[in-house]
Amino acid sequence: MAYRPTEKTQARKAELRQRLLDAALALVSGGGFGALTMVSVAANAGIATGAVYKHFESKAHLCAEVFRIATEKEVAIVRDATLGSDSTSASDRLQGAIAAFAVRALRNPRLAYALIAEPVDALVDTQRLLYRQAYADVFVELVTQGMASGEFAEQVPSISAAALVGVIAESLVSPLSAQQGQDALGGDALITAIQAFCLRAVMAPASAAPSP
Repeated sequence: MAYRPTEKTQARKAELRQRLLDAALALVSGGGFGALTMVSVAANAGIATGAVYKHFESKAHLCAEVFRIATEKEVAIVRDATLGSDSTSASDRLQGAIAAFAVRALRNPRLAYALIAEPVDALVDTQRLLYRQAYADVFVELVTQGMASGEFAEQVPSISAAALVGVIAESLVSPLSAQQGQDALGGDALITAIQAFCLRAVMAPASAAPSP
């Protein structure tokens, strides 16, 4: 008779897998993906190194899963800030989304840098592209809504959304990088500058003043 895992066995397997993911995320938060090794993850989770391979076939696969889980949470937070309320203007929601993303990034700079810019394995790079697209999809909706209300200029939403994601991410790379140190702008000033640039990029031009 073929072996069928019991509910208890399945629950134990799921619990151990989650423990490994928690240990891996803690390592990335403290030292980036470079700090994550199968040995260190096993030690932090309190299991033998060989047991890690029963859940993740390689370090690259484990890193990719950690990246996916971490970024899904961040995308959800930005989505809520961007699209969560119809009672505010599109420009206010754009500023709220930028603030939500940047504040969380600056609060945990090592993890944010790992997610945004750290050189990584190809599997993680694939997840990074998906993560960028997920953010862009959120901004496509916002730009489209802003155009419909007349608040944003006529534009190609997909192009503008990709550009907004690029601006926000690239503007944070230097401040988040441990190698380059803190940016000259403080956190609030940095966020305000990013917000202002993004608004200028999408806003409809002000009506010309009437001739005297």
